[in-house]
Amino acid sequence: MNADTTQESPGSRGPSWQEDAGRDLVRSFGDRMALFVRGEGAYVWDGDGKKYLDFLAGIAVDALGHAHPAFVEAVATQAATLAHVSNYFATPPQLALAARLKRLAGTGDSGRVYFANSGAEANEAAFKLARLHGRGTDRTRILTLKGGFHGRTMGALALTGKPALQADFLPMIAGVEHIDATIEALEAAVDEHVAAFIVEPIQGEAGVVELPEGYLEAAREITARHGALLIVDEIQTGAGRTGAWFAFQHAGIVPDAITVAKGIGGGFPIGALITFGAASDLFFPGTHGSTFGGNALGTAVAGAVLQEIESADLVGNAAEREAQLRDGIAALGSPLIAGVRGRGLLLGVALTHPVAKAIVAAAQEHGLIVNAANDETIRLAPPLIIGDAEIAEFLDLFGAALATVADALIIEGVPA
Repeated sequence: MNADTTQESPGSRGPSWQEDAGRDLVRSFGDRMALFVRGEGAYVWDGDGKKYLDFLAGIAVDALGHAHPAFVEAVATQAATLAHVSNYFATPPQLALAARLKRLAGTGDSGRVYFANSGAEANEAAFKLARLHGRGTDRTRILTLKGGFHGRTMGALALTGKPALQADFLPMIAGVEHIDATIEALEAAVDEHVAAFIVEPIQGEAGVVELPEGYLEAAREITARHGALLIVDEIQTGAGRTGAWFAFQHAGIVPDAITVAKGIGGGFPIGALITFGAASDLFFPGTHGSTFGGNALGTAVAGAVLQEIESADLVGNAAEREAQLRDGIAALGSPLIAGVRGRGLLLGVALTHPVAKAIVAAAQEHGLIVNAANDETIRLAPPLIIGDAEIAEFLDLFGAALATVADALIIEGVPA
């Protein structure tokens, strides 16, 4: 029997790609907003040939933009060499990436790296690290913040401080408590029964919400005093996005572990748990694993991405472009803008009206991709490679989108 080698392309079985997506893809993501067919640098093109400036970067993933030569070469070279052998064996790119991550995070010789395939998987590993820290003791409590987001797998979902996301999957895994993001609440909650406190330096999914001044420093002191682990979720803030390699470094602290993903792979699925000090000894053979985690292809690509970020000083670029974007957004003078939150190239534009989705739609019509983190926040997470030209274009397109929505509000009788 001859195999059917016909490739089915979008639209080949119906009048539109939307119908194909609606019929064939799981509905948990809702309707797809566009069909993108290629990308280059900070731009993507849809199936009709329309060009868009991408200021979301796959939700802080495409650190080098699209089709960057370093990414492409790493994929091609490693795929032609060795892609996967399982974790019964080691490979050179796996070892090289682990050493690089330890150096960038500042773990010293005692650090260790567990490789996963996503941010949610990295946080699942962090959950198990916390349980191992409490093993054989009465440290059964794990603390996280209200409004935090750590993923949608069951362990990561239990850590996520968003009851609406948990409601359809109750009961959650026991032992996780969500507290207010104040130093006072943390001080009151942590005791000798707490195994770990898991926290995002900036709550991206909550609307790019920063922690109070001095919060991470206080969290380090409080958890250390009570013998609990401090685990920092750097999945959205890591890989240079906030103007430091990892956002915890702005606070000058040493956590017990961090989780990373998104930008470290530049578009290739990879995540990791990086441990510091005594926490590095908690896992032992048989306590965790992943068939694909740390495969040669993924680690080679991530290594190339981090090498490019380092050699091109894209961490410095993220720090430099923050002020340029803040000043430019303020200069737009839109009555819809209340302010800008965040750090580096992870920014949230706070709105005066709950019209974020309308602004996202208007931006897309004008050829700009941004994201509604919630009804009153536009999230910006562009590639780390952006420069003056991309920022100037963004301000033109974003200003046009804001004007479109403001005009619509006036027509509807809502003061803009």
